[in-house]
Amino acid sequence: MPYADSDGTSIYYERHGSGPAILFVHGSGGHHAAWWQQVAALRDEFTVVTVDLRGFGKSDSSMPEFDGQDFPGDVVAVLEAEDLTDAMLVGQSIGSVAALRAGLLRPDWVSSVVLGHSLGGISHPELKELAAADRAEAVKLPVIDRLLTKRFQTDRADLTFLFQQMGTFNVAKMQDLRNLDTNGPSLAEIRESGVKVAFLAGEKDAVLSVKTVTRAHELVEGSHLEIVPGAPHSMYWETPEAYNAAVARLRRTLTATKEAA
Repeated sequence: MPYADSDGTSIYYERHGSGPAILFVHGSGGHHAAWWQQVAALRDEFTVVTVDLRGFGKSDSSMPEFDGQDFPGDVVAVLEAEDLTDAMLVGQSIGSVAALRAGLLRPDWVSSVVLGHSLGGISHPELKELAAADRAEAVKLPVIDRLLTKRFQTDRADLTFLFQQMGTFNVAKMQDLRNLDTNGPSLAEIRESGVKVAFLAGEKDAVLSVKTVTRAHELVEGSHLEIVPGAPHSMYWETPEAYNAAVARLRRTLTATKEAA
């Protein structure tokens, strides 16, 4: 599989299927293989691209430290390497911050960005306050309980174990991504870019509440909102059928919206 060059850093990625492009950007515990349930389900209709940000999976992890501000450039490098000029970027959790910034860097190549379980680092005082309140509640829970429901952990101990093992393939850690939120985009910058934004969240997300996501949707002019009933923060892993259906629906809807415009 190929590598893209991101200012001298080798970024691993994979391309599967054909059709309108969807590029997935993983969160702090993921990498390209975390999307196994999405690739298999979506590749017959779409071009599905998965990527390892620097410090994750098979991408270059040799640097002494990692700067989250470099991650959007890693995504752009893959877009350029594959000549994807009408891509929908789908971020998971903090990967959504990198996805949104990449979209704003190259609005000529990115038609839409789906912010999965995230506000995308949008700079807005009300949203920052709401997200901080959500985080204050989330940190009271064990990490695994923030990401997967208790029932899933009990019923699917095998997939829960695999989920936890995914992060062991990464060198970069959560703290390396935190500064992605620094100097986030304003509502005006998003509007002026012309990039369509969608919020995708789970009803049982213990990290970011439906209330907060709904408010972000109200503030981002022209944005779309998908709330999946019963789904947790790591919806892509625990409830892949509902997640995949939502992603496919957004790719079709946002493409149609752009064509109509």
